Amino acid sequence: MNSILKEYKAYDHRHLYTEGSNNFQFVPDILEESEFFCGVRFSKDRLFRGSYAMCDAPLGHVQTDLPNTLKDYDSNIVPVQASDADSSAQTPEKEIQIQYGTGSKTVQAEAGSDQLVSHVPIISHEIGQYATFPNFQEIHKYTGSLKAKNFEVFQERLEAKGLGHLAEDYFRASGKLAVQCYKEELEAAFRSQQLAGFQLLDLQDFSGQGTALVGVLDAFMDSKGMITPEEWRTFCSDAVLLARFPKYNYQAGELFEARLELSYFRRQALDGYQLKWVLQSEQIEGGILMGGEVNLPAFHGENVVSITDLRIPIPEVSDMTQVQMRLSIPGTDIHKSYDLWIYPSQQEVDLSSLNLFTELSEQALALLEQGEDILLFPNPKQIQHAVQGFYSTDFWSYPMFRSISEHMKREVPVGTMGLLIQKDHPVFEHFVTEEYSTYPWWSIVSASSSIILDELKKDLQPIVQTIDNFERNHKLGLLMECQVRNGRVLMGAMNLDSLMATLEGRQLLYSFHRYVQSAAYQPAIRLEVEELRQLLN
Repeated sequence: MNSILKEYKAYDHRHLYTEGSNNFQFVPDILEESEFFCGVRFSKDRLFRGSYAMCDAPLGHVQTDLPNTLKDYDSNIVPVQASDADSSAQTPEKEIQIQYGTGSKTVQAEAGSDQLVSHVPIISHEIGQYATFPNFQEIHKYTGSLKAKNFEVFQERLEAKGLGHLAEDYFRASGKLAVQCYKEELEAAFRSQQLAGFQLLDLQDFSGQGTALVGVLDAFMDSKGMITPEEWRTFCSDAVLLARFPKYNYQAGELFEARLELSYFRRQALDGYQLKWVLQSEQIEGGILMGGEVNLPAFHGENVVSITDLRIPIPEVSDMTQVQMRLSIPGTDIHKSYDLWIYPSQQEVDLSSLNLFTELSEQALALLEQGEDILLFPNPKQIQHAVQGFYSTDFWSYPMFRSISEHMKREVPVGTMGLLIQKDHPVFEHFVTEEYSTYPWWSIVSASSSIILDELKKDLQPIVQTIDNFERNHKLGLLMECQVRNGRVLMGAMNLDSLMATLEGRQLLYSFHRYVQSAAYQPAIRLEVEELRQLLN
């Protein structure tokens, strides 16, 4: 390949040449004649992409890290300790197993060291790949020789599981989470000054490879309604405002610290313009909590510009409150918004008055017989008939990468696609939520499991349901309620210690507490004791 590149360059020097995409994923190296490098990592841990297939683990920061806006890839592309000696040292040839098409292959490989530093621009390969549930309304658009037989099969499978009525909800909720993940990954790329560019995979759905529904556009290049073009361009454009902060959930009185930056690739100078910032909430009378303006610094040619640092005391609130940080440059089309969540500073969580259990003991059953209510939160790791908690939506296509992982004898992906939440249920009177996954759920989901409900009554509808992929179609319950004997049960495979350790977890428990002591606590479904035991296997 190196000699071919050399001959191309000698024949026609108008272009920039490289040997391919996703180069040397497992044993990174850069050819002497390459004029840019397109890949996904420089070593096992030096990643410059936000998501990966499980067979190519470790996973990316969007899939595993506490959500934040600090992440960039600069130190992975150019390590702090890297030296010329490090980058030139070669590792000995070794035999490795690599993903090859939709299978695997064993090859001999030789590469540079873990401290390999590129002397050419770096392009990240196929970033994104966040899957959504199928939109079965799309089937009628196939009016020519090509038919949506895959969608028809997926629809039949879902209906056979008794979940067909949820298809549109699954599509909408998984799509909102996918957009959220794309925003996190794209912004990380724009924050990275050592990254020359990225290849997005994809703006539209791809019908092959198991059916990869990873687009904000469908296969016909039509919007799937998950996000407007204008909102998409706030984080994927030649001018993107960026705020760097460590988390999305804050306690009242805490200090919110953020660095405001601008990724800018336009020719128009912004001398004399200002950045305007506003913290606002629809839950607060008047809407505006605080705001300000700052002059943009003079810059010419830089692509990532530091504008200012914010240090804002989070205002006091009496209830959990969702706020928006809105950034804009008046006189231009450049703007951005971030959702934040504020929690009351003095709110106590006292569960001592509740009958709280981690297993269905004889004491718990006796209380139910007496007409008492219980909260049942089994240890997620001890529930066998369950799927582990995973916040991010599935990568590319579950059936494709499940089969590759099995072929390579590696861990298979979790394969879930976010939450479907009954957001208006009274259990959430004191916990702000949407119909889909939002960041107050991240720590809760990550320390949980979702119980498989396939064999139970069809009319048992979880308050919080985890969306499964279209191959497996499990009915997955994260939070449920039911009547058992003469009492009532609120239950979910959530880790109580983890819930008590975070602001959002304590707030959820507080909302549970208030709910089960209210007149609104009226579970509609009755389960027998054996059915309840079946859930806890």
